[in-house]
Amino acid sequence: MSAPLVLVSHALCPYVQRAAIVLAEKGVPFERLDIDLADKPDWFRKISPLAKTPVLLVGDAAIFESAVICEYLEDTALPHLHPANALQRAQHRSWMEFGSALLNSIGAFYTADETALTARAGEIRARFLHLEAALGEGPYFAGECFSIVDAAFGPAFRYFDLFDAIGNFGFWDGLPKLQHWRHALARRPSVAGAVRPDYPELLGKFLLARHSALSRRMATMSSA
Repeated sequence: MSAPLVLVSHALCPYVQRAAIVLAEKGVPFERLDIDLADKPDWFRKISPLAKTPVLLVGDAAIFESAVICEYLEDTALPHLHPANALQRAQHRSWMEFGSALLNSIGAFYTADETALTARAGEIRARFLHLEAALGEGPYFAGECFSIVDAAFGPAFRYFDLFDAIGNFGFWDGLPKLQHWRHALARRPSVAGAVRPDYPELLGKFLLARHSALSRRMATMSSA
């Protein structure tokens, strides 16, 4: 891959993290350029028709949408992170979509009011039950080999470092394989390095600003 790569990013975006993890796993050098999504520069609007991060600049060409970026990297850089078998590749892509659905459930959870919070937590728990049933012996989704499925779920699990500190919502009860996978991903250098050192502080500020049930619990903890 000869063209210089720039990953246009937002510090909290989990989809940016997916792309950064895959780049790191493949050892592809890249520059990371963070932007403020609340004040998008004009040049960004021109290269991102959906006005979302991530965008991968390959020389003068722009690729948007994290799944497409990951597939481009899989096509152009080794080592391969998808299975060689076509059916298994399709199954992995299906679970990547499941990871995106989990992120949607996480967003609904941290923006929920007090009435909906328990129900939103239950939705996450239901998704976790599906994952527990799909996992093998680990440590990763497909066993010993790290895959793009792992890159998709590492950023999602990162939210729970803060959620678990706020309260016990019953996410992990009786799910040993899922907990093992979560911790294995957290220890993976590519996953750990996909966020800035100040990520926990930035995420805390972001969640407090949602003015949700979770925000109020965080504020109560801070004032105690």
